[in-house]
Amino acid sequence: MACHTISAAAVLGRRNISCRAITTQQNPAPPPSAVTFSAKYVPFTASIGGTAGESYSLDEVVYRSSSGELLDVKHDVEALRQFDGEYWKRLFDSRAGKTAWPYGSGVWSKKEWVLPEMDGGDVVSLFEGNSNLFWAERFGKEFVEMNDLWVKQCGISHTGSFKDLGMTVLVSQVNRIMKRKPGSLVGVGCASTGDTSAALSAYCAAANIPSIVFLPADKISMAQLVQPIANGAFVLSIDTDFDGCMKLIRQVTAEMPIYLANSLNSLRLEGQKTAAIEILQQFNWEVPDWVIIPGGNLGNIYAFYKGFKMCQELGLVHKMPKLVCAQAANADPLYRYYKSGWAEFRPIKAGTTFASAIQIGDPVSVHRAVHALKESGGIVEEATEEELMDAAAMADSTGMFCCPHTGVALAALMKLRQRGVIGGADRTVVISTAHGLKFTQSKIEYHSGEIEGMGCRFANPPVNVKADFGSVMDVLTKHLRIGPKLHLNLKGNAWFTNSSSQTYHL
Repeated sequence: MACHTISAAAVLGRRNISCRAITTQQNPAPPPSAVTFSAKYVPFTASIGGTAGESYSLDEVVYRSSSGELLDVKHDVEALRQFDGEYWKRLFDSRAGKTAWPYGSGVWSKKEWVLPEMDGGDVVSLFEGNSNLFWAERFGKEFVEMNDLWVKQCGISHTGSFKDLGMTVLVSQVNRIMKRKPGSLVGVGCASTGDTSAALSAYCAAANIPSIVFLPADKISMAQLVQPIANGAFVLSIDTDFDGCMKLIRQVTAEMPIYLANSLNSLRLEGQKTAAIEILQQFNWEVPDWVIIPGGNLGNIYAFYKGFKMCQELGLVHKMPKLVCAQAANADPLYRYYKSGWAEFRPIKAGTTFASAIQIGDPVSVHRAVHALKESGGIVEEATEEELMDAAAMADSTGMFCCPHTGVALAALMKLRQRGVIGGADRTVVISTAHGLKFTQSKIEYHSGEIEGMGCRFANPPVNVKADFGSVMDVLTKHLRIGPKLHLNLKGNAWFTNSSSQTYHL
């Protein structure tokens, strides 16, 4: 049974929004087959109001325009406008979380807005999406003095990150191309800091499509490395950083019939934008004030903007949230660009960060991200290594289990609250991009106090205790601040009682 979506202020007993908003209206019929929806590649500047002209079919293997510009997927909005916003809301709500193929997926429930010409038989889906929208009640109240703070847990997904949302779209399109043009492609490849390779290898394995992964040697967690290996990808561990891997995969895919799966490819953004639509669904089509997104290669910032913008253009909502891009200070080229007043973008050599998935100094989607931020009235903030690890530890202490990238976003939130940029009553959503279980080593190092130069203020190491009752009681008494009282009866029996009248017999 689906959950009701509600305001935290309205009913304090409800803690999560994990599925669709309820609608009491009758479910609408799907759009008639006589109505044709379509999408195509166009140069990015054309998709945001520039001169139209050049375009490509989504069945073509093309990543840039003739002038070298990034491409964007442009939908026939006029065809979509044949149905009003209320119709689309009811249709999307009626599909969410169901088992009907492929509409039970959080991505493919919006199929007409994603890849409208895709046949259901070509879709490669692991029923991604429909992720939990968590009311971070305790963290909000104790650490940032907010009552309406939410965390969109995109890492609760098949491979443990938001990358599944985009990869189902990309691999489905590759599946379609390979069926229609046998021999035209031999596989799909990507450069990755971990999560992209995990998603690519899983979806390719599901479709029996070969996957090739370029990973920077010794720069990702073992949990991330084992995923593509387990799913049968051909993994190359290369002695360089992500930017070096990206350069190599682009050279290889230019020479071999391997489909490029990185966010240079705009298909993935079509899946990722559905997380924005899903947030609106989960708030019963109410728009939050702020959405904070960790940023590395920066495609996700534009994807969220695109999802919110489509909902506004097609009448589902009447405004957009302000977007915040949160970067690690060791890999912050967009933050520097923002602080310069957008004067000049300069790529950097990214330093090492625990937020390894966003350790990128020359992001592919920088111009997309800048457009999204300017159009939404958004901003950019950064977090140091200590700030992001402390923020993740604080969040974990309230019941979450955050990846370091979510720590970046939470640290950015804390800074913006301290400066009064985000108000205490503002409804704010933090995007959690991956599952904390992928980054257990960083948590072990933090709670062991083993990170050089870091105070680890919220470390919670285990306490070694002798295996006897008295030692255990001493430790517990100190920890729980119990004033124990010793009791002794006439029979010589002894026991302790604490301030809660609990009894411990000796």
